[in-house]
Amino acid sequence: MKFNRILLKLSGESLMGKQGYGIDSQRLSDYAEDITRICNKGVQVAIVIGGGNIFRGLSGASKGFDRYKGDQMGMLATVINSLALSSAIESLGRKCRVLTAIRMEPIGELYSKPKAVEALERGEVVICSAGTGNPYFTTDTGSSLRGIELEADVMLKGTRVDGIYTADPEKDPTATKFDDITYNEIYNKGLKVMDLTATTMCMENNLPIIVFNMDVPGNLIKVIDGEKIGTYVHN
Repeated sequence: MKFNRILLKLSGESLMGKQGYGIDSQRLSDYAEDITRICNKGVQVAIVIGGGNIFRGLSGASKGFDRYKGDQMGMLATVINSLALSSAIESLGRKCRVLTAIRMEPIGELYSKPKAVEALERGEVVICSAGTGNPYFTTDTGSSLRGIELEADVMLKGTRVDGIYTADPEKDPTATKFDDITYNEIYNKGLKVMDLTATTMCMENNLPIIVFNMDVPGNLIKVIDGEKIGTYVHN
């Protein structure tokens, strides 16, 4: 499997490292190094990053926040993470561009597909932040949308576990891992890979996903090199 252009979905929570909140500088630099290494192999990289290490709209809504405002706060959290990651990538000598789904100049340029594709073709890393720019949509849906728009070969979903399991492996020691699974099986088994909107978009637009553990340095390179790690999701 050869990937020319990927959409990398990173979890905001993973950026916390062992701190339990905020951004862990070691985790950030590990991510930046792996991303820079795959760019050096000639892969075009677009990234969507969550904001759960700072603020999650849905959990805010459960604590009495207005959902609309909570989601806007979550979008801003993704922008903070995107700026941190872009800074770490640029410190390694790779140009990086932050595009935002809502107007936020001079923090980032407003996202558009032509602008993003141009930057990717120039070898820049493109970080698409602020989700879809709309409340009630998760960053998983944002990454599905951007992956489809930018005609990525695959969405690489970097998580804290090494693939998709029959149950949550952190809670159920008997959970077994899938190496390969179809979208229909995910629906039929009721597995929580991403939210339903995001999963449906990938299925309908034939965008495959590889779910893998991004918190192990070097794993991203292994996925790009075609090593069998994680779980491959397809039609």
